[in-house]
Amino acid sequence: MMLGVLGHLPLALARAVLAALRGRLSALCWGLTPLVLPLLSWRRRSGCSLDTPAAPREDKDETVPTPTSVNYHFTRQCNYKCGFCFHTAKTSFVLPLEEAKRGLSMLKEAGMEKINFSGGEPFLQDRGEFVGQLVRFCKEELKLPSVSIVSNGSLIRERWFKKYGEYLDILAISCDSFNEEVNVLIGRGQGKKNHVENLHKLRQWCRDYAVAFKINSVINRFNVEEDMKEQIKALNPVRWKVFQCLIIEGENSGEDALRVADKFVISDEDFEQFLERHRDVSCLVPESNQKMRDSYLILDEYMRFLNCRNGRKEPSKSILDVGVEAAIKFSGFDEKMFLKRGGKYVWSKADMILDW
Repeated sequence: MMLGVLGHLPLALARAVLAALRGRLSALCWGLTPLVLPLLSWRRRSGCSLDTPAAPREDKDETVPTPTSVNYHFTRQCNYKCGFCFHTAKTSFVLPLEEAKRGLSMLKEAGMEKINFSGGEPFLQDRGEFVGQLVRFCKEELKLPSVSIVSNGSLIRERWFKKYGEYLDILAISCDSFNEEVNVLIGRGQGKKNHVENLHKLRQWCRDYAVAFKINSVINRFNVEEDMKEQIKALNPVRWKVFQCLIIEGENSGEDALRVADKFVISDEDFEQFLERHRDVSCLVPESNQKMRDSYLILDEYMRFLNCRNGRKEPSKSILDVGVEAAIKFSGFDEKMFLKRGGKYVWSKADMILDW
């Protein structure tokens, strides 16, 4: 019967309905709230009325922030099982490409200068073609000053750089240890592949295809005693972002979480000692729990801003349905902390002085 109904719909609308149904099926195991969200865009076109979850209460007397830098987690799926992950595979939904482009265009109109694509693992979707097309769209069509990706690096191939490297400003690779046994303990094991060896290969490809190279490390109980100075200096990234392991209720803590990160948590003192050990690494950019929690604009797979002020991710309504200004009011974004932590920096490779 459903196929009969779809047969009478315009092709574009039928595709949107099918994409929405896929999203609904993937979310069945994760509660009723996500079920209506994939249908929001279809509802808007068709006039169908569905109740949507209430957004978190808006903070009063606050100006509407500008979405200067946005982190778009377009997928939650990942091929790794990092024990401290704070954006876990609770759905398999991914917006149709054209809907994602529409949302990105709205963000550009609202003042976005930098987009960072993350996950999950961004290169899982269509073997990197999905994120590649978004990267090219943001640079060619939207002409954003900065387009970046955060990836574990395990699925990136040189052919991707050949096709899309010119449109990418920064590639950030997650690397929490230069000891392969520690990587396996954390959940970054690749079977017979070596995460650290792959990191060096990606570094060379970034040189070959003129992409700025960045490293992200989550400091936790398994790597807090490690000395990474020599390895980081040898790789020479433009930035080494060092995060303190963060607990997010519903993601890596609590009854409804897919990860239990308690055994990974370190104290503020432990984190400070790690930073002190690496104080002479010039590219080091430290981020404690306090700096991280409210200083990022996070957009989920439904293009909802995620408010982390209460220690869990509370979604706004989708920008595709209510617009950027209405949705961002519920983001919990602390623009002052964003600037204080150095969130705005030289992020376009055209402005960087790099030895490719």
